[in-house]
Amino acid sequence: MHLCTDVPGFGRVTIRPVEPVADLDVIHSWVGQERARFWGMRDLDRERVGEIYAFLDSLDTHHAYLLHRDGVPVALFQTYEPEHDPVGEAYDVQPGDFGIHLLVGPPSTDGVEPGFTGTLLRAFLDFVLATPGRTRIVAEPDARNAKAVARFVGAGFVLGPQIDLPDKRAQLVFLDPTTLPG
Repeated sequence: MHLCTDVPGFGRVTIRPVEPVADLDVIHSWVGQERARFWGMRDLDRERVGEIYAFLDSLDTHHAYLLHRDGVPVALFQTYEPEHDPVGEAYDVQPGDFGIHLLVGPPSTDGVEPGFTGTLLRAFLDFVLATPGRTRIVAEPDARNAKAVARFVGAGFVLGPQIDLPDKRAQLVFLDPTTLPG
């Protein structure tokens, strides 16, 4: 699945599946930064990151996407079916649940742009929700990552319980797409 759309006041947004070999340099440079510590891949070498994204690419239940703004990669998104993921063992998965992960790339040399992450998240949610049958979006940021939790809540997600996953204590957040404006 691929999307190209113009977002007024923001630019041309393109969402396309990750190409594990072609996109490895970008992904490895992002996941290795301190700002990506909650992504859990900071200490992995380039080869291991490549293996992980090649494996992810082989699955039917998990997918990775790069989001570009005006041709420049700016975010990495992943989707998953919770019933086929460790998170599904930690909460009561409902029919139509669909999981997401978000990693925004480093800010441009112009610095942080107000509303940037919210616009990216909304574009990705529109992309995810274009597939019928997705009645609830689930995310599980690290519970210590207050900024990510606040970002999801600001986008309309509601807090669920905290859960223990193999690699973190997570804060479940849920979005009912019918509550999104326009």
